Amino acid sequence: MIGTDRLSNDLAGWLDRTLVQPGILPAERFEEAFVACVASAAKDPDLPDDAWLAFYRNTLDALAGEPEPGGTNAEMAPVHARARSLVLGEEVLELGCCFGFLSLQLARDGHRVTATDLTGGTVELLTRMAPQLGADVETHVADARAVALPDGCADTVFAVHLVEHLSESDGDEVVVEMLRLARRRVVVAVPFEDEPNPAWGHVRVFDERVLTRIGERTGHPFTVSEHHGGWLVIDL
Repeated sequence: MIGTDRLSNDLAGWLDRTLVQPGILPAERFEEAFVACVASAAKDPDLPDDAWLAFYRNTLDALAGEPEPGGTNAEMAPVHARARSLVLGEEVLELGCCFGFLSLQLARDGHRVTATDLTGGTVELLTRMAPQLGADVETHVADARAVALPDGCADTVFAVHLVEHLSESDGDEVVVEMLRLARRRVVVAVPFEDEPNPAWGHVRVFDERVLTRIGERTGHPFTVSEHHGGWLVIDL
């Protein structure tokens, strides 16, 4: 019984804490439950876009303001702020954008943004929502390991909370692809966890040593730092 005024990405953390972690909801059904909760707030269940638009607006407002303490928005706000501060150049590409909250913020910052994700439904949702939110974002369905875009198509390429969803070999392929796509900078951000969170689909854990090894393998200048998780910044 969630009204559209309360819909935001904090719903994801609430479902994880109250249903997944206690074992009430299997982790593999998390996404299904999340979508059902958002759709249930729509005036017409067959036309859920009003609920999704509220979800986007409320989340973006929270990320730009003072998110409710302890929620998912509060966790992501400093991550997105750090990512936005690391952009070099005007053209930005985000791999594994999910709902596209970072891409939307980057577009509002004045960058020319391309957002990609492997999940077609999520990309389609972002494509519908972006114009209604006043953001110009080019979208593509794409596997982050092999993106159908030309070499050096963006100044800065992001993978923010993506590679923890992938095996080590697949994650390495993503970094190689990012280096191909970027003209100036590659930014990889990951959570630091003791164990992978199954509700989020995480399969790996990272620390600064792991990120350093990834950076060393690229052969390019890089920095590793910690700020609400780990950051690998590679300059070309």
